[in-house]
Amino acid sequence: MLLNRSNSGKRWRVRPDGPGKVTGSMAYLTDFSAEGMLYGRVLRSPHPHARIKAIRTERAKELAGVHAVLTAADVPGLNRFGIAVPDQPVFCEDIVRYIGDAVAAVAADTAELAALALELIEVDYEVLEVVDDAERALAPESPQLHPQGNVLHRSAYCAGEAQRGFECCAHIVEETYCTPRQMHTYMETEGGLFVLGEDGRLNVYAPTQHGFMDRMQLSRILAMPQADIRIVSSPIGGSFGGKDELNVQPYGALLAIASNRPVKIHNSRWESVRAGLKRHPMKITMKTGVDGNGKLIAHQVSIIADTGPYATLGAEVLRFAVEHVIGPYRYEHIKVDGVSVFTNNGMSGEFRGFGGNQAIFALEGQLDRLAEKLGIDPWMLRLRNMRMPDDAGPFGQPIAATEGAQQVWQALQASRLWQERASAGMGSSFSATTSEEPWISIGYGAAFTMHGAGLGVGIPDPAGGRLTLAADGRIEAVFGYEEFGQGLLASLEQMLIEQFGFAASDIRMIIGDTDVVPDSGSTTASRATSMLWKSLQNLRPMFQAKALEAASRLLALPAAKLRLGEGGIWQQEEQMLLLTYADLAMYSKERISCTTRFHFPTSPVDRVGAHFLYTYSAVAVKISVNRLTGRVRLLDQYHAVAAGPVINPQGFLGQIEGGSSMALGFTLTEEAVMENGLYLTKNLDTYLVPTIAEHRGTVEVEPIEDLPDFDQYGPRGIGEVGSVTLAPAIASAVHAATGVRISKLPIQPELLQLQDIESFLQRR
Repeated sequence: MLLNRSNSGKRWRVRPDGPGKVTGSMAYLTDFSAEGMLYGRVLRSPHPHARIKAIRTERAKELAGVHAVLTAADVPGLNRFGIAVPDQPVFCEDIVRYIGDAVAAVAADTAELAALALELIEVDYEVLEVVDDAERALAPESPQLHPQGNVLHRSAYCAGEAQRGFECCAHIVEETYCTPRQMHTYMETEGGLFVLGEDGRLNVYAPTQHGFMDRMQLSRILAMPQADIRIVSSPIGGSFGGKDELNVQPYGALLAIASNRPVKIHNSRWESVRAGLKRHPMKITMKTGVDGNGKLIAHQVSIIADTGPYATLGAEVLRFAVEHVIGPYRYEHIKVDGVSVFTNNGMSGEFRGFGGNQAIFALEGQLDRLAEKLGIDPWMLRLRNMRMPDDAGPFGQPIAATEGAQQVWQALQASRLWQERASAGMGSSFSATTSEEPWISIGYGAAFTMHGAGLGVGIPDPAGGRLTLAADGRIEAVFGYEEFGQGLLASLEQMLIEQFGFAASDIRMIIGDTDVVPDSGSTTASRATSMLWKSLQNLRPMFQAKALEAASRLLALPAAKLRLGEGGIWQQEEQMLLLTYADLAMYSKERISCTTRFHFPTSPVDRVGAHFLYTYSAVAVKISVNRLTGRVRLLDQYHAVAAGPVINPQGFLGQIEGGSSMALGFTLTEEAVMENGLYLTKNLDTYLVPTIAEHRGTVEVEPIEDLPDFDQYGPRGIGEVGSVTLAPAIASAVHAATGVRISKLPIQPELLQLQDIESFLQRR
């Protein structure tokens, strides 16, 4: 089954949330309002690094219409937050470490009054030296941003003896790769509505990827029991990891409690830019060697990641990058060292791909360079060195065995786009073809990866859910996940229909409300669909047994002669509807409800962060390069993805298309430029996100659904893999078109421009 926008498989359905999104009638959480609502605003530091000498809030408090003005002294509990390490101040007490740091917050009758109140707060700063370079931050003489120094985390892996291995190599490639600070650019910026109920409970309506984690963190900040906090977290207008961490929630909650009024906060785009998370900029230095036959012998890597001023998930992103710079290949000797470094730059954090994007860009670049030295097709070099189905993972850990690596390699080799490359005379050469316009060069490229799913060994990763026959006869599927555009509800509905035989009208899906859903874990790390599938596999026999036993008693028929189906209980042989779900709920003497709880599968090793389930992907692209302007256009792309059964074809295609669009920006145009700790890119007028105009040609996606007969883990995650492999494929194609090797993203057009245009045109 080859997926693209021109075909429509039999399983394609209208998304449950589709009409509301398309028509604009769906209310997002930042659209919510309440009677008597106040408007909240946060005062953030104008300096990337400074000491707070004094804060004076009297004038703001005296302003008519202002109901609360808060600083660090007003935080009743822990004045810190952070998913893994609670090191980021809610309000800074003495030091600000980036221009998004919060100093105070206000709540007022109108947004204009709130903005005026911020202007009336006076803060005396002593400006300090800015640390805006991760390498410089490691120098002993650099200012130390935290008591423990400027190193957040170090991660390493070693197998064999790399130095001895390089002595045996026929060819060695050494290169340094640099990747940019990328914005999530979700359409719905951070925000929410915060309402203190008459019962004293706090109701938080704010987008997040893990409502239970938000509840736990707010409990610590507010010194309030978790049971007194309700988090409603869906629907969300995009996240991609950027709303996984707390953002405005502490301020909205504190202001609502202080004012005893509902408070709404909604970041402007500039507030989102300055305070929000970005993809970690990384500098990755690699030295890789092969023998004369192209067998990988030694691989040595150094990673420096700029995590910004505070931790969030910087350590976890680094560990993921360390794993994925090893990737889908076998080596005799490996040595990887990574460090995540504090700076006064913007906050870096979780982002779709989670460090894999940076790692695979560098790793695949090495394979292309080695192939050139060997004089062989780079795609064949990958085949010679890829892991076999029974091989261990990158850290030597046991992993779920599949043939995914070989399957995606073979699928790409046979793809229309790769055959077109061969027909163009580029089967094993790197020379570019040209069109009728002599300054336009055409190139083809490919890349390959394995991408881990789940949080990895040693990190709590719970899963589970509940099925209940409600009093009105609807089957309630209750899960603690969030819908932020990835199509989770559509996939859940599809699985309930296919696995249970329900009709869509029989189902009520409930997600994203900590008052009513179980803790199913975070909606991150390409895990939600896999865990939904596994939950339903666990729940199906339990729910069927309970429902059919109850129906058997009511109908005086053996349960073995009954089945679940559209609308109710059916007789197996006669194919007759005997009892509606509404009647079953009304007349059954017992409540029909089942719950499952389990953990995301992990490898039986002690290596923190090591993964067990992987998705495999191979990407081929065709690009053009305008040698006058240096601009690269993506003309065509093909993705082979081995991720097990396709649950929802539209969702599958949409995830790969969306991920590739994000990767296109990462590769060609997107960079949140900073200088001396200040953003030079402040809005979307200068931050160039790819639009539909940049997506030419076809996006073909070939899902490979085969899994071994013994596999019990079901569909693998695809939410991130589409964003990981496009960049190195484009870099490979650019070299095919121009002869220029790319080691820094986004690709700089001046590198690809003809040096002597007049001479070139005369030769043509």
